[in-house]
Order: sequence, then C-alpha cells, then structure tokens
Amino acid sequence: MTVALAMTGAALWGAPLSAASDHPTAPAAVVAQAAPPAGTAGQGTHEAAPAAHGAAAGAAEEGHGKKSHFPPFDATTFASQLLWLVLSFGLLYLLMSRVALPRIGRILEERHDRIADDLEEAAKHKAESEAAQASYEKALAEARAKANAIAGETRNRLAADSEANRKSLEAGLAAKLATAEQSIASTKTEALTHVRGIAVDATHAIVSTLIGTSPAQADVEQAVDGALVKKDAA
Repeated sequence: MTVALAMTGAALWGAPLSAASDHPTAPAAVVAQAAPPAGTAGQGTHEAAPAAHGAAAGAAEEGHGKKSHFPPFDATTFASQLLWLVLSFGLLYLLMSRVALPRIGRILEERHDRIADDLEEAAKHKAESEAAQASYEKALAEARAKANAIAGETRNRLAADSEANRKSLEAGLAAKLATAEQSIASTKTEALTHVRGIAVDATHAIVSTLIGTSPAQADVEQAVDGALVKKDAA
C-alpha cells in the first residue's frame, strides 16, 4: 500500500517535470519553423503550407527520437518519491497505531475476557454439579441406612410380637389343658362314684337272682368296695 501511494504521488508530481525537460524547446521550434521568414512574406499561401508541414514533421521526428522515462524510475523525481514515501508511511503508521491496532487490541482483550468468563462460569457449574452429586450420594446413603434401620426395627418388632403371641398362646393352651384335665379328673371321680352305685345295684340284683333271696345292702356294698380296691391296687 505504501509503495503504491508513493508511486502514484511520484507520477502526479514528476510527470509534468519530465515532459517539460524532454521537450524544452519543442513549442518554440515549432513556432519558429511554422512562422514564415521576413523576406518571403509576400509569397502565396501555397508555398508557406509545405514549409509548416515540414517543420512539424521534423519536430515530431526529433521528439520521437528522444527516449522517455517511467516517472518512478526517473532520477529527477527521486526526491519527491522519497517525500511521498515518508508521508505515506507516516500516515499509514499513524492510522495503524491510532485506529487499527487499538481496535484489534480491544477485540483481543474482549475475546480474552469473554473466554476467561466462560471458563470461570464452566468451572463454577462444574463445582455446583459435583456438589449436587455429592449431596445426592450422601442423601442416598442416608436413605439406605434409614431404610435398613427401619427394616431391622420392623423385623425385631415382628419377631418380638410373634414370640409374645406364641407364649401367650402356649399359656392359654396350658391353662385350657389344665382346666380340661381337672374337668376330666372330676368327671372321672364322679363317674367312679356312679360306677360304685351301679355296681352295688347290679351285684345286689345278681345275687338275688342266683340265691333266690335278697342279700343285705351292707354286705353287697362291702363286697363291691373290696373288688374296687383290688382293681385299683392292680
């Protein structure tokens, strides 16, 4: 960009100078050759026209004979080229240092700050997620421990209730069994008393039938009691 500006300035600055230096006397020579001599002023226009045409052709041939220079390569315009180069470089440096570079610096700083903020926010979210996961695991462990404790307490309570119910049932059954045994014993005793009376009546009837006479009630009872004692002893 600097080189292009320098070349453009040099071309604008040095082109008129080089054109004037290449043909310093061209207009004068053309005018001099085109003007008729004083001594032939009275001649006709037919003689002046070929002379002017020849002068113009000679001037054109003289101009084409000299070599023209490209303005940036012309030694006479080096000073202006260097001046425009310094001015262009200075303007470019001023533009870059005051406008472009500060903007680029601000953009880079903003991007750096944004990236730092994003990283900080990501680290914050990561810490929050880790804390939430740790809290969840802790709550889960506490819930498991509480569930195990409740299960153990329930199992122990059910076992105790079952044992108490079993003992209560066994005690009830034992009481009922004792009551039944007492009832059976009393019934047996009562039945035995009835058996003695029945045996006495039966013995009295049998003896009366066998011997034809009714034996004494006391003798029959004594005989029945003796038989019952012998049976109990056996």
